[in-house]
Amino acid sequence: MTTMTDASVREFTMPDVGEGLTEAEILKWYVQPGDTVTDGQVVCEVETAKAAVELPIPYDGVVRSLHFPEGTTVDVGTSIIAVDVTGGAGGAPPVEAEKATAAAAAPAKAPGEASGEEKPQARQPVLVGYGVAVSSTKRRPRKGAEVPAREVAAAVQQELNGHSDVMALAGGATVASARPLAKPPVRKLAKDLGIDLTTVTPSGPDGVITREDVHAAVAPAAPEPVRATPAAPAVPAPVTTYDGTRETRVPVRGVRKATAAAMVGSAFTAPHVTEFVTVDVTRTLKLVEELKRAPEDYGMTGLRVNPLLLIAKALLVAIRRHPEINASWDEANQEIVLKHYVNLGIAAATPRGLIVPNIKDAHEKTLPQLAAALGELVSTARDGKTSPGAMQGGTVTITNVGVFGVDTGTPILPPGESAILAVGAIRLQPWVHKGKVKPRQVTTLALSFDHRLVDGELGSKVLADVAAILEQPKKLITWA
Repeated sequence: MTTMTDASVREFTMPDVGEGLTEAEILKWYVQPGDTVTDGQVVCEVETAKAAVELPIPYDGVVRSLHFPEGTTVDVGTSIIAVDVTGGAGGAPPVEAEKATAAAAAPAKAPGEASGEEKPQARQPVLVGYGVAVSSTKRRPRKGAEVPAREVAAAVQQELNGHSDVMALAGGATVASARPLAKPPVRKLAKDLGIDLTTVTPSGPDGVITREDVHAAVAPAAPEPVRATPAAPAVPAPVTTYDGTRETRVPVRGVRKATAAAMVGSAFTAPHVTEFVTVDVTRTLKLVEELKRAPEDYGMTGLRVNPLLLIAKALLVAIRRHPEINASWDEANQEIVLKHYVNLGIAAATPRGLIVPNIKDAHEKTLPQLAAALGELVSTARDGKTSPGAMQGGTVTITNVGVFGVDTGTPILPPGESAILAVGAIRLQPWVHKGKVKPRQVTTLALSFDHRLVDGELGSKVLADVAAILEQPKKLITWA
């Protein structure tokens, strides 16, 4: 998304790189004022609530200024870099990022806007595989008296928040809006709490409703006192202390912030049930070793083979035998949505926090294809290059807590999914095998599921099938 300040300088604004996200943090600048850039060149890396992505510039020119330093969180629609498309001849000197931050926060006005003259839409940068959301908002021509700056700012702010019912500025100093001003997370909070935003008194800048305003609307009104009582002496509010020599505060943002919000929302929305089973996986480990010794015999040449691969295949077979578990809950319509495909999520710990990319249409893949997809998913996550699209649309998930030496756990469902399987550490333990106590490779599986979608019988059958396959992997042939 671009705007123009004059005929030679173009402003490149923060695009919506994550389907409705409202802000992104600038992680790194790859260019500096005075550098020459070309169409399609990556100029910076930003982190949204979903992933880190690189932004390409959509034209040729010389960098005039960077409006924000690294580490700054910027709203979508705000200009972040200015480029002189004439090559810098006769242009003003570059502006330091720190000095230009305040000026860049206000969106630039395109030539001809005041007269209502329409201009062709500037080209928007498009990340590989992702389009840029185009707003359907159009402003009416301004007539008559000047509109107060506060109301203009309110209209601009609502546009940046992505609303399609932006107020029209017409005929003087009045602004009409179809609904109250609030960001999408605040609207969702109000919906979850059953609060009508039209009844909430806004306290944010330019009449924007904040989360605190919504919570205040929920709080019951204080009862009126029966009779007057002497005023109690004022008690000073407790002061929060911070020992800078022995404590470190880490800002919660980006992927970690989004994960925290999603887990809280899931934990208190979907009624979780977790079931456990301990299983002898000795035969599965023997099969893994066989696939490693002769990969060419099984079409696995060059592919990574590990227990997680066979666990994933076992879960997919169990879902095929019990497809009702692969579903989601539609709260608005009070319907269960059965999925005829499996997007298998794999929880991955990264330096930026926990992410859950998923293998699309995993149910259609052979074992070699599943191995290839799993290897690519893990390596991409470790490199921090997982795209937002790779983390959307999951149906069921596997989390391998065993890699940390943990025996089991009670995993929380990713939002919108029906089940998540936790795999514990595989340990050599005494086990009764063929009537005798022998050392066997044993692990514990835990399956958490949404009890609105999955009753105890269905959840138990799926978990039992996974265990049975891992105990007798030959079932992959007869059950698949």
